[in-house]
Amino acid sequence: MRKILLLSLLLISSFSLSAQASAESDDLKIGISKLMAHPALDDIERGIIDYLEENGVNAEYDLQNANGDISTAASIANVFRTEGVDITIGIATPAAQALANAFEDIPVVFATVTDVEAAGLSGLDNVAGTSDEVPIKEHFSLIEQLTGAESIGMLYTSGEANGIASMERMKAVCKENGVSFISASVANSSEVRMAALSIIDRVDAMYVATDNTVISAISSLSEVCTEASVPLFSADTTSSFGTDVLVAGGFNYYQSGRQTGEIVLRILNGESPSEIGTEYLEDLDLYINTSVASRLGIEIPADMLENAAYVV
Repeated sequence: MRKILLLSLLLISSFSLSAQASAESDDLKIGISKLMAHPALDDIERGIIDYLEENGVNAEYDLQNANGDISTAASIANVFRTEGVDITIGIATPAAQALANAFEDIPVVFATVTDVEAAGLSGLDNVAGTSDEVPIKEHFSLIEQLTGAESIGMLYTSGEANGIASMERMKAVCKENGVSFISASVANSSEVRMAALSIIDRVDAMYVATDNTVISAISSLSEVCTEASVPLFSADTTSSFGTDVLVAGGFNYYQSGRQTGEIVLRILNGESPSEIGTEYLEDLDLYINTSVASRLGIEIPADMLENAAYVV
């Protein structure tokens, strides 16, 4: 037991010393793997880099985009290993999982993973990061307050742990409150419109969580909901602009990127990932589209409008 403990301590120390040595050199390499390009994930990436640059980290960045493909995310991890990056950052669950699977000897920092435990990213010596675990109960209450919906629809990505976890949580909340829950899964963003059409006639409201694949096609989902006069609620404010999302309650992803950047800096300064673990995002921004509310005949309470970060 004593030998195992000593080995673990040495292993943890090696992460910190390796990162510290890299931080003090002129050739620090940071690999950032992003699941796909969309406003929220782009903001996270920008926030990470801005924070590190503002705090004196002079690094060479390899910015990779998996274009929503899990196998590509795994290939990116292999590229980072070949390049010999000093620290890796995975933005969104599949990207982070691919890095954690590929690396045991250098730090892996994840950004905005919804369900860290389900993703297999908790309790690893070289892994730390931020979680945007969605406040499903609060979102459900918001939907019920504004619509009184007796049935809620939800699309989720069958291959994303965070999408499945959010779907299961909303399903459980609906069951607890006697509300019908109807879901449809997609494998990629091109399936979002057809999946929405398959359930839209059976729901009183539609909800989308922080599911990267579905949110990347939010405009298609919005169009289906608009044509059917079904209110659409989202867990992401960033992607709601320019759509017919009625209400969104989400995190400021640029700030979450900065929070993730802070974790990277702590590791570069010698703190071990296992000591940091997971940090959870807390402050929600509320987005309200009053034009959509008027069209649907939904009255938004005055106090809700006053407290909203964005009123369109």
